[in-house]
Amino acid sequence: MSPLRSAAGGARWIVAALLALILLGGGYAFVLAQVSGERGIAPTASSADIEVRGIKVDTRGETAEEARNLGWQQAQREAWSRVGGPAIADGQLSSMVSAIVIERERLGPKRYVATLGVTFDRQRAGRFLGGAAQARASAPMLLIPVTVSGGAYTTFETRNPWQREWAEFNPGTSRIAYVRPSGAGGDSLLLNYGQSGRRSRAWWRITLDQYAAADALVPIARLEHQFPGGPIRGTFTARYGPDSKVLESFTMDAGGPGELQEMLSKAVERIDGIYEQALASGKLQPDPTLRLGGSGEVDPAIARLIEIGRAIRARDSAAAAQASAAATGPAVDVPAAQATQAPAIVRSIVVQFATPDAITFDAALSSVRQVPGVRALAVTSTAMGGTSVMSVSYGGEIGQLAAALRERGYNVREGASALAISR
Repeated sequence: MSPLRSAAGGARWIVAALLALILLGGGYAFVLAQVSGERGIAPTASSADIEVRGIKVDTRGETAEEARNLGWQQAQREAWSRVGGPAIADGQLSSMVSAIVIERERLGPKRYVATLGVTFDRQRAGRFLGGAAQARASAPMLLIPVTVSGGAYTTFETRNPWQREWAEFNPGTSRIAYVRPSGAGGDSLLLNYGQSGRRSRAWWRITLDQYAAADALVPIARLEHQFPGGPIRGTFTARYGPDSKVLESFTMDAGGPGELQEMLSKAVERIDGIYEQALASGKLQPDPTLRLGGSGEVDPAIARLIEIGRAIRARDSAAAAQASAAATGPAVDVPAAQATQAPAIVRSIVVQFATPDAITFDAALSSVRQVPGVRALAVTSTAMGGTSVMSVSYGGEIGQLAAALRERGYNVREGASALAISR
């Protein structure tokens, strides 16, 4: 080989290596861009206090400070009236107020115009309102608020008014146990609009387990702007569950961008009421298919069928043994050896499996879980369109697990405490 050709080949290798480094760095930067920045709003209220929002006041005074104090006193009295409180003195009422929430305000030299929220301390106000707050009755529900505007479906990818209203909503007096993600970190990648419409139970179980939730709620706000700075029509839909079932839908209107937050605040309270009504009527219950294979719990009816099947198989085996003994004639009684089978050693085996789509993902998990000797299974890495990874606790040798998977039609490659399967 000539020195010139050798130098040219070395140059090509250097260029290829540089391109690979650039591509890897670009991919890393792309993934980092998907999770960095201000992408979510942390929940700001989650107490059991009594909160009344959307109180409009318009007061006047000798000074701006006096007008503001009068406005706050008026808001306290109106909030107390809304929750059904009895007539009490203003001083006693002020002692039960734990917070005044300013939703919007305008100050003048002698005038105060605002929309306020009033929060009463439950312990102090409860004795006037008939006791403690109603206990929560629902299972933990993962909340995925979706905004549809301009053809874009947004959850936590960017900060948006709909997610902000749910973050500022106080669920302390609601019967729904909301699990409200902040949207930071990987939330924007995992909890997107695509997840809300996914039907794969295995995928949902993995997602819900990460947030300690039993099911999901998906309130959708579709905002239609008539023209820039003009009226806004909102169509709100309360959905729930892995099948995205619709409970109710309604529309509301805002005169302009300045009234958008007020409209969204009322929509949040109304959707919370829809979920509470669904819970009271028995509709809002965790999907039973989400429990199968998650924590090892099986539906009682299915467990009963399994027991019946095992009993029939044991009966048939006993009948076959008796028929075989009768065919071979009388046998000489031989003392049975007191042999005990050594317990199988449970090994942790890593299994890589190709997952081009959600159906293949579910099928692989189901096939491995049904192999005799598999004690537990946990997905450690999920990659739709690529290779996912599961950790399998198996009572036996890795070769036995490989043979069982080959019987189920898989191509199996064995490694050191690891398998790679594909079809």
